[in-house]
Amino acid sequence: MAAQGQNFIGGRWLDGVSTIENRNPSDLSDLIGHYAQASTAQLDEALEAAQQAQKLWATSGLEKRYSVLMAVGEELIARSAELGELLAREEGKPKAEGKGEVYRAGQFFTYYAAEALRQIGDTADSVRDGIEIDVRREPVGVVGIISPWNFPTATAVWKIAPALAFGNAVVWKPANLVPASAVAFAQIIAKQDIPAGLFNLVMGPGGSIGQHLAESPMVNAISFTGSVPVGRQIAAACVGNFTKIQMEMGSKNALAILDDADMDTAVACALGGAFGGTGQKCTASSRLVVHSALHDEFVERLVAGAKAMVVDHALKEGTQLGPVVSEQQLNENLANVALGKREGGELLCGGERVERDTEGYYMTPGVFAGTRNEWQVNREELFAPLACVIKVDSYDEALATVNDTRFGLTAGIITQSLARASHFRRNAESGCVMVNLPTAGTDYHVPFGGRGQSSYGPREQGAYAQEFYTTVKTAYISSGTPS
Repeated sequence: MAAQGQNFIGGRWLDGVSTIENRNPSDLSDLIGHYAQASTAQLDEALEAAQQAQKLWATSGLEKRYSVLMAVGEELIARSAELGELLAREEGKPKAEGKGEVYRAGQFFTYYAAEALRQIGDTADSVRDGIEIDVRREPVGVVGIISPWNFPTATAVWKIAPALAFGNAVVWKPANLVPASAVAFAQIIAKQDIPAGLFNLVMGPGGSIGQHLAESPMVNAISFTGSVPVGRQIAAACVGNFTKIQMEMGSKNALAILDDADMDTAVACALGGAFGGTGQKCTASSRLVVHSALHDEFVERLVAGAKAMVVDHALKEGTQLGPVVSEQQLNENLANVALGKREGGELLCGGERVERDTEGYYMTPGVFAGTRNEWQVNREELFAPLACVIKVDSYDEALATVNDTRFGLTAGIITQSLARASHFRRNAESGCVMVNLPTAGTDYHVPFGGRGQSSYGPREQGAYAQEFYTTVKTAYISSGTPS
């Protein structure tokens, strides 16, 4: 039986003003459920409840926050197989990846449960006699969270967990393509002993609910992950109220493969980085910058590896690439394949819609060779299982090509030279650098973010998250005159 998903507002499960269908991209006959779409009035109700709840939560005590976050994290970990399968069913990534995402989401919560106990301030002596200084961090207030569809649980959680750990209230608008995962996670939060309204799930379209959230004077901070154009709209809306913003947006990551690269490592990192998650990752390496000395062998092995990848139903054992998330995304991907051909690229394999036992949005991984970095296909984020090979003749040319982008999220290098690896690590103009690793794949206890148009505002994850989710207060205390 198909599910009926409601919004969670002010501690209550509520219908919206309409519903949307949620179908399995691996099997379009599989109706996952109908999910409520909130009105802007309901969003305002959630924000008002959040304002009141946040005041209670901020004074609830550190051990209270610790116990709530630990309980959420432990349940996510315990139910990772079940919830991971639901995630794979609605988003299309292979079941093993879905399970891993939910498990990692649980680790985010257990990590930030511990961080809730580590909120330690600073003290200092004043330059004036008899005065002491206390510096501490306090909650920023009500945090609006707008999360994407490609990591429906993990990306939302790496925003929600620190927001709660540092004493804030949350109003969350997930992507409309993945409401089932949002409702399942909200049900775990709803069971916790927290003030009504501390956590709110408000589902709806970005153009109305997302925009209204960004424009609301009741919001103290907005954390957003999505596209650059939407990020610009959110930033413009936030400026009017001086709302604090943190944004992770587009990318055009490159993996540089040098003439001394271990070929097995190079091919494995390129395949995993370019095609993992059907290429629907902000950290995917869609530009493969390859030294001419090993270009031909690398391309031959890359194509062989891409052709061997199993594209099938996300829940089927052995599937390596599930379907593309939606028909719109599939059409955009196919348009980018046509663009690459028009610009002069040689499509060596894949890049085609294919049929499987069930009707879905299946696409084979594609490899373009003979591309140039200035082509549009190498300038814009593809968010598809497509990789473009760019041939270079030296390390310096490789580094310059990697950095020649308006984005700067991740960059990678495959080399056996410590000197080159060290130079690249220092000179790659990106927020994350990978050495002999795929560009996709980061840890939860260290900062994540990019440069250029990839990111705006403080870093996410790890202890660095406190910069966004807290505000600093400096207090001066006079001890008076000793008697």
